[in-house]
Amino acid sequence: MLKTVILIGGPQKGTRFRPLSFEVPKPLFPVAGVPMLQHHIEACAKVPNMKEILLIGFYQPNEELTRFLSCAQQEFKISIRYLQEYAALSTGGGIYHFRDQILSGGPEAFFVMNADVCSEFPLPDMLDFQKEHGDTHSFVILGTTANRKQSMNYGCIVENQQTNEVLHYVEKPSTFVSDIINCGIYLFTPEIFQHIGMVFQKNQQDMLLYPYEGEEQTNGWQRAEVIRLEQDIFTALAGQGKLYVYKTHRFWSQIKSAGSAIYASRLYLNQYHKTHPERLATNEEGGPKISGNVYIHPTANIDPTAVLGPNVSIGTGVTIGAGVRVRESIILHGATLQDHSCVLNSIVGWDSTIGKWARVEGTPSDPNPNDPYAKIDSETLFREGKLTPSITILGCNVNIPSEVIILNSIVLPHKDLNRSFKNQIIL
Repeated sequence: MLKTVILIGGPQKGTRFRPLSFEVPKPLFPVAGVPMLQHHIEACAKVPNMKEILLIGFYQPNEELTRFLSCAQQEFKISIRYLQEYAALSTGGGIYHFRDQILSGGPEAFFVMNADVCSEFPLPDMLDFQKEHGDTHSFVILGTTANRKQSMNYGCIVENQQTNEVLHYVEKPSTFVSDIINCGIYLFTPEIFQHIGMVFQKNQQDMLLYPYEGEEQTNGWQRAEVIRLEQDIFTALAGQGKLYVYKTHRFWSQIKSAGSAIYASRLYLNQYHKTHPERLATNEEGGPKISGNVYIHPTANIDPTAVLGPNVSIGTGVTIGAGVRVRESIILHGATLQDHSCVLNSIVGWDSTIGKWARVEGTPSDPNPNDPYAKIDSETLFREGKLTPSITILGCNVNIPSEVIILNSIVLPHKDLNRSFKNQIIL
């Protein structure tokens, strides 16, 4: 039998995702119409013999998370549980802390995946790849190809091209190492815990030898339990015949910033042609004009003269008036777009209102379309003291008056604007 662990992090992370992460834990943010995590769970539920999905993070188990888990359990008929860490234990510490829960029932292998990636999740292919490599105790990293410059923002993998064994692993190197990058999706056997345990013991010994190194005295147990899969485990395992890379040529992207959510939405909407054609809107008599891939929640109320797409996702209870144009955007639940407003490359927050003839527009932060290996850049918010032009984000309950233009700006929640803005964060 198999299990899956999804690492969902916690509230102190996701700062680049603000102001959207104020309202909803980042893993529940809707991408292509469904919560980010649901894409992972759908992929896992299709794998034969998958018995349980465990979410590990340090979010307080709030109402939204609990409701999502119970709905997902019913829909996918699979056990889904949330295990809350007492502190941020990093990628390896979390799975080590809950190793008894992961190993209960005796799974022969388990997947570990980061919640903030969007992918076609080639999980069955990774299982076949592990079997082909003969060693049932080997571990598999999902890798993909990036361009030389961008590869240095990720974990880089040097492989033996004949056997696909990982010979060398460096997390975010300062110079070019390899164009094969770590996708944050792994296939482990229970033996991985021996390797994590060795790092834990070493950390404990270091604590005894250097109890105050570099910081005030803290809970030593907690510091010993902070273990990073990438730097602490993969770097040590590389070149030992234990770690292999399975390279995917299908789509993959990280969802670090709000801008990357729109790109991820485009990738998933495109995949719906194969996996969920029922989620894609079509042009119908008396309905709005649909151009390209668009998701519309059944509860949305849209005027037939509106033009939507490509790459648009419309949430629950959204109202869209006459002559509205929406492109490359995510409109979250309860928002209202009044007549003849225009929304391009933007995320419109929950219950926000855009007045008549108003225009909300951002600059797309897409990967270079001419480079097949380009990934989305995780741009810093500011460059040379100025806001980097990117998508426009309206937090929840933002009110944009009629005939106003908002360009390349981030508007925090509960704001009533009274004029146009460009390249600003409106606090």
